[in-house]
Amino acid sequence: MARGEVTGKKPAYTSDGPKYTRRPVSADANSLAMSIREFCRLHGISEDQFYKMAREGWGPVTMKVGSRTLISHEAAAEWRRECEADRRDKPEEHAPSHT
Repeated sequence: MARGEVTGKKPAYTSDGPKYTRRPVSADANSLAMSIREFCRLHGISEDQFYKMAREGWGPVTMKVGSRTLISHEAAAEWRRECEADRRDKPEEHAPSHT
């Protein structure tokens, strides 16, 4: 394939970086409801992990607003409390023994 200089086509990437950049997720921790992407950003998990949690039934409660799926601030807080409670109930598998 001929170089762009020869064909007259502009290169897809310039020396400054890609032509288009993805807008970073702006997640406000004080919002009343957040998208799945914002929820994942704020909680440090991937979207794949979120959908796995939803399939397995231990993800946060979601709500549909039109075509959007949102997670309320209260549902996120309740999910965190449940995760912390589950963690307290289960002993550490690899905890060091004190004998």
